[in-house]
Amino acid sequence: MRWLFRSPPRPGTGTHSRGLFALGQCLPFALALLVIGIEFSPAHFLYTGPVLTATPALAAVTMGPKGTIAAAAVATAVSVCTATYNQAWGSQQVYTNFLALFLVSAASITTSSAVRARQKHELDQVRRIATAAQEVVLRPVPDRLGPLRAASMYLAAEKGAQIGGDLYEAVQTRYGVRLLVGDVRGKGLPAVRAAAAVLGAFREAAHYERDLAEVMDHCMASLRRERAVPGAFAEESLVEGFVTALVAQVPDEPVVDVVNRGHPPPLVLHQGEARMLMPASPQPPLGLEDVVIGLSEAETFPLAPGDRLLLYTDGVIEGRNRDDAFFPLAQAVEAVHPDTTPQEFLDHLHQELLRHTGGSLADDVAMLLVDRSEDAGRHIEAVAD
Repeated sequence: MRWLFRSPPRPGTGTHSRGLFALGQCLPFALALLVIGIEFSPAHFLYTGPVLTATPALAAVTMGPKGTIAAAAVATAVSVCTATYNQAWGSQQVYTNFLALFLVSAASITTSSAVRARQKHELDQVRRIATAAQEVVLRPVPDRLGPLRAASMYLAAEKGAQIGGDLYEAVQTRYGVRLLVGDVRGKGLPAVRAAAAVLGAFREAAHYERDLAEVMDHCMASLRRERAVPGAFAEESLVEGFVTALVAQVPDEPVVDVVNRGHPPPLVLHQGEARMLMPASPQPPLGLEDVVIGLSEAETFPLAPGDRLLLYTDGVIEGRNRDDAFFPLAQAVEAVHPDTTPQEFLDHLHQELLRHTGGSLADDVAMLLVDRSEDAGRHIEAVAD
């Protein structure tokens, strides 16, 4: 499974960058304090006018218009205080300093406002593109797939993100309803490219390959071709570029066929009791075929009328609370009211997951749920007769 192949965390630079950014925001106000210290000390003979003039310009680099206005106001107040303390009113140099401070402040506020407006426009454009990409790569599944009701949900861990390395799909074929859920090891554009490659292969092979294992093989071959593109995984090592994936097939018979390539096992809710569909022998994730040898075939498990099948990524079961305890998925599933629709079911799990983690997800989350309707149960009985 994926956690068996997890690599050690890299030393990140996010905290360091945030610290430098916060330091830059404090610098204009620190300069104002420095000027006050100089003016009220024996070193007051030093000329501090240019230091205060530079204060709003420095604020415009790291803060928005409001921060720049605040820095300009502080610099003006310090100038007034120092001019009063030094009894320098009437000096041409004082008025020259005020004029320079006013001009620099006005230019800094205008520039900061223009930059903020441009950044907002660019961010809105990126979000529109991300939304369009999500509709292509991770489109919502239909509410109905033949005899099955279905629902899907994707939650990005990063605030403002629309799509990442988690993937899912559900299609109705002549062999039954076929499902896919997967998780790319990695972040950024390489993860999105890998997810798109696996999804594209599944959407094509699911309709013409009778053997479910062959469908998975097509996904594996597509990922290999994507990895062979120069620069496609330039930032990923062999282990880090893999994809955990699981394909399932729900035919007319009361069973579900599963091929699991290193992914968390699906869960079946049968008469209020949740059970994991554990593979008889673990298989390596896609992309690790050269690391781990020994692949197995599809496995068959019971799926009676009225049962619910939940496919998910490890962002669900690895959600932690303040006590560092994992999210109890089986208990949460068993607690959902049996009369809920698939979408209501996933919404309930979503709320329970957020409650468990305190509203902060450490990893992206994808969930896919299907269940057999009453009509499906009667159809299965008719086929058996």
